[in-house]
Amino acid sequence: MDDKKTLRMKELVRTLSEASKAYYQESREIMSNFEYDRLYDELLALEEETGTVLSGSPTQKVGYEVLSELPKEAHEKPMLSLDKTKSVEDLQAWLGDQKAVLSWKLDGLTVVLTYRGGELAKAVTRGNGLIGEVITNNVRVFRNVPLRIPFKGELVLRGEALMRYSDFERVNASIPEADAKYKNPRNLCSGSVRQLDPKVTEERGVFFRAFALVSAEGADFGNSCAAQFDWMAAQGFDVVEHVTVTAETLPEEVRKFEAAIPDNDFPSDGLVLLMEDIAYGQSLGTTAKFPRNAIAFKWTDETRETTLKEIEWSPSRTGLINPVAIFEPVELEGTTVSRASVHNVSIVKSLKLGVGDRIVVYKANMIIPQIAENLTQSGTAEPPGVCPVCGQPTEIRQENDVLTLHCPNPDCVIKKIKRFALMTSRDALNAEGLSEATMEKLIAAGFIHEYADLFDLEQYREKIAEMEGFGEKSADKLLKALEKARRTDMTRFVYSLGIPGIGLQNAKMLNRHFHGSFAALRSASAEELCEIEGIGEVLARAIRDYLDDAGNMRLTEDLLKKLEIEAPAAPAGEGAEALPLAGKTFVITGSVTHFKNREELKRFIEDRGGKAAGSVSAKTSYLINNDTASSSSKNKKARELGVPVISEEEFLNMLEKDR
Repeated sequence: MDDKKTLRMKELVRTLSEASKAYYQESREIMSNFEYDRLYDELLALEEETGTVLSGSPTQKVGYEVLSELPKEAHEKPMLSLDKTKSVEDLQAWLGDQKAVLSWKLDGLTVVLTYRGGELAKAVTRGNGLIGEVITNNVRVFRNVPLRIPFKGELVLRGEALMRYSDFERVNASIPEADAKYKNPRNLCSGSVRQLDPKVTEERGVFFRAFALVSAEGADFGNSCAAQFDWMAAQGFDVVEHVTVTAETLPEEVRKFEAAIPDNDFPSDGLVLLMEDIAYGQSLGTTAKFPRNAIAFKWTDETRETTLKEIEWSPSRTGLINPVAIFEPVELEGTTVSRASVHNVSIVKSLKLGVGDRIVVYKANMIIPQIAENLTQSGTAEPPGVCPVCGQPTEIRQENDVLTLHCPNPDCVIKKIKRFALMTSRDALNAEGLSEATMEKLIAAGFIHEYADLFDLEQYREKIAEMEGFGEKSADKLLKALEKARRTDMTRFVYSLGIPGIGLQNAKMLNRHFHGSFAALRSASAEELCEIEGIGEVLARAIRDYLDDAGNMRLTEDLLKKLEIEAPAAPAGEGAEALPLAGKTFVITGSVTHFKNREELKRFIEDRGGKAAGSVSAKTSYLINNDTASSSSKNKKARELGVPVISEEEFLNMLEKDR
């Protein structure tokens, strides 16, 4: 065999394996789907041409080796990948004179559910196709997975765990720092589903869509795949949207699916065609990697050629500087685009980018702008040697074979702006109206240098009123918001510090464990932190590193002097009045009147030892709905499970009686 072809195949196996590891195991991307498919097809063509398949080739593997703290379990039947095509004509030829079920190929995380005696018994991720991770507790808090079904025999089915684009945007909007935001719904979904703490999964709002029935003990479907879909829906599962087709009707149905993409809130990366005749499909058998009863159709990405105008390097709160490609505007999938994230230095180098290059851009899943390839490949783009904001030297760091650019200057203005923006954000100290733009003006004027300075701005009232965009009313509003923000609790305070990896949910868990005492948190050892549910070694180390840093503690102590932290709640067991809702789980729906919003009511419940869940289940203690007689889905589910539906008034009266 040609040595050059052998070397190229080895290079492709290594590159694709690294990309698969990042995608399946670490929920991140080091190359675009477009680039992965192109390299995969190149490797496949070389294997067919030479008749050689190298050890570890991605064309022979499914998914990636599972490595995490979740329990592992082998699948009863291997979960194979699907062969794919981008040609409708190929689909028609594959189908021949048979009928098939055409459905979305959803872009999330595949999960296998097992029911016994009508109860959800087990949930396992796809993993590497042979061994998956057990996520039963997390699946129980998905928004729409039935915990109990009418069918009492053993049932095994497959489906996709999904994040809606709307929920993806909601979660990202709650993350102030750019480098902490999720790149796409699939990454967020994977990270949400594989959490060690189900509370995080629940808050993210994961959905489930069933797409295949593996087995149903004793059930007869008349040899019809479509009948299986109908039966799953009758059991209470949300089934992937589907339609029965022939080779003749297939092209029109594909066009209908494609036309629906702009309005589809769920991410998809194509369609799946599954033989309607179950026995015939099974008789086709499988290859080493693909079942022969189904095939995937991937959209032919709409691409446009354009010119790269510049690479914008955007600093963040943590010092990570993110590259963004700015190019001549082009029309893609019905909208004008001119920017695409390049994610990191490694991708800038792999694309060999340079200003003036002719590049090809597309929208991943017809939504997210990406660079498909660089036609010029000048390779002249270099990461800036100095931070574009503070002008101090930058540094390149390497982690998991990925190069990233950072500004190590602790006094970088953009770091200060984004740190202060996080500290005053809604889920932190909640100083309304204090935007990044306002923060930038206050820093530039020399009014704030440290956290505590935020609460000493009264001395600059007149000067603030004279600043551009301000006036007497605006200055008064700003100072009143800061005065209100002084009164807070430990959850908000800990979250506001911006400890790496500590989000709002982690801050809540720390608050509960240490009963609202920052002093107790500060003195906790890494070993004690590791014992807290949802806090592993990595987060424990990040917390201790922050608390052990003398500079951090000086800033934090100065800030604490300006705040009024709510007194720590008494630990459970020291009187029923301390945590009157301990052990109770509440679901809130509809509008509220005694609280500002449902989020405030949720915090009220959690502060008193209760749990606020997102969906009604057998574990729900009460459903709070001011319209107790409504026919909403939550009310119906509560009545079916015997869960009391109470109004806010009844909830507050219940608390009063328990005192």
